[in-house]
Amino acid sequence: MIDKIALLLLIIGGINWGAIGIFQLDLVAWIFGGQAAILSRVIYTLVAISALWCISLLFRDTSETAHTVM
Repeated sequence: MIDKIALLLLIIGGINWGAIGIFQLDLVAWIFGGQAAILSRVIYTLVAISALWCISLLFRDTSETAHTVM
């Protein structure tokens, strides 16, 4: 469940960075009242923590959960 939440937050962060790059519009800051607003900073921090969490996905052994169809 934590993996899915982390991925969802990274998707939000990726869309926000895409909007910044394409439209020069920071959606998080726009929605929550600026980059310095406490809610914006919380979201930025959660996205950063999610990115750190998802680094672990690169190194996990998924062979235990893989099922083969016979």
